[in-house]
Amino acid sequence: MDLPPPPADTAVAHGADAYAAAPLLNCLLREVAVPLPDPGERRVYRLPSGRLLRVRGDRRPAEPEVRTAPGWRRVGHTELVKLAAEELTRHTGVSNHELPAEMIDSRDAVAALLMARARATVPDDPYQRSEQCLVTGHPHHPAPKARGGGPVATWLPYAPEAHARFPLVLLGVREDAVVEEGDTAALDTLGEAPPGYRLLPAHPWQLDLVHCAEAFEDGRLVRLGTTRFETWPTAAIRTVYAPSRDLFLKFSLDVRITNDIRRLWRHDLLTLRRTDEAVVNAFAASPGSAAWLSDRGYRTADFAFEELAVLVRDGLRDHVRSGATPLLAAALVEGFEGNPLDAAEDPAAWWEAYLGAVVPPALAAFADHGVVLEAPPSEHSGRRVGDSRSVHLLIQDAEGVILLPDVPRDVRLERLVYCLVVNPPVRGRRRPRRTPARLRSLAGPSAASCPATTSPRPPPSSPPPPCPARRTCCCGGRGRTGRTHGTCRCRTQSPAPDPKGTERRGPGSRRPFRGPAGGTPCPGKGGVHLRRSPAQRRLPRPVVA
Repeated sequence: MDLPPPPADTAVAHGADAYAAAPLLNCLLREVAVPLPDPGERRVYRLPSGRLLRVRGDRRPAEPEVRTAPGWRRVGHTELVKLAAEELTRHTGVSNHELPAEMIDSRDAVAALLMARARATVPDDPYQRSEQCLVTGHPHHPAPKARGGGPVATWLPYAPEAHARFPLVLLGVREDAVVEEGDTAALDTLGEAPPGYRLLPAHPWQLDLVHCAEAFEDGRLVRLGTTRFETWPTAAIRTVYAPSRDLFLKFSLDVRITNDIRRLWRHDLLTLRRTDEAVVNAFAASPGSAAWLSDRGYRTADFAFEELAVLVRDGLRDHVRSGATPLLAAALVEGFEGNPLDAAEDPAAWWEAYLGAVVPPALAAFADHGVVLEAPPSEHSGRRVGDSRSVHLLIQDAEGVILLPDVPRDVRLERLVYCLVVNPPVRGRRRPRRTPARLRSLAGPSAASCPATTSPRPPPSSPPPPCPARRTCCCGGRGRTGRTHGTCRCRTQSPAPDPKGTERRGPGSRRPFRGPAGGTPCPGKGGVHLRRSPAQRRLPRPVVA
């Protein structure tokens, strides 16, 4: 007898559980679990508590089960969150009540997105489909789809995964309050400002989050309606694309998404033009398989410098080669209608073509110009019509670029290796191993002076000194806390340098995390410092953009 299909809400719930469980399991298994030999059909892991956990699959683990006296028992998402929190507390000695809440929020967001996608019209543009297909999100983040815990109605109209489209809000900023740098002329074409004011587009979600009532009352800000055209959000959520204007605009968004509040921070804006010009010069000196989408400039108001800032970025048309179709690189793994990998007869050949497009410009920029492109997670892969292979790369986002004078060379090398090897934009499917010899063959002349191709690993650093706050510091005395590998940054020791000033210091903001009662404050991501392998300890922890 055939059973009827489950109700729609039940199917959505099961789908949301599966989507949310995969990245959470990836984190739990990679960081604190020990795989047992002879995995068989399902891999079995031992957790810090001694409990056994088994899953189906490798890169996208599913169907978690725990060992009990009667046998293996299936674990739902809610119980999996509780299990992960207990194991992390046992492993680190620190409890973090915010992390389980974010995991649940991420799962609930996925459920809302699945229901919205079922009702939405799939875009005809393959590029838009690729930007808006990332329902899973970062495959190694425990809460990749959390939206700050706010009501669904506040963020769903602006969610790329729901195929959202919306006009921008137009504000007028009094001329004496305008702050701008670079080429922002494109903003003046979005509408018409009254005399004495300049146009400032705003993301409608951000405008609901910031408090500008006083500026509206005294006339520093005026509302001018909305744009006559619609924009759609890219995978970055706060960056939108206006196809009719071929223009990208990036906004601040006072919501914690993955590891940070997504603001356009003042220090990044003040160095924007310098950073962008350095990358433009590096690409101009080594023309080839990659192009840079320039961050032309920014405009904001002096009384809300970060909150109302908008960044103007190049569009696609002047950079995409004739006959090529731009696609978000990360979407090639997530999967979407029209994914060229679905038609690739030889995935290894496709991967070789992809490496040939991304590795040479990244190594040349580093070796010849001292520029580290930390932007590959935001890159686009161009392919010719009827051909699944990558033919060139479009790279964007100066916020993640590191320049030679700003940080020591070994730090820059760590970031380069991290982006190319540890956390590339195309991840999640099996791919040929990237060896130093293979990188050298792809990089060409630049490889001779680039340590990334002459050493399989970054130069090891000396172990940090023991932490004197062994019993009270949330690092447990291991001296490995925060974003970079090095000296423990408890208040009992000198802080490690943070050249970019971008240290994330706790859940949702840059504030210090308070450890256990009576303990020493220690900066870290929610106080949960997960174990990493010796190779991973040589690299800084990922910061997802």
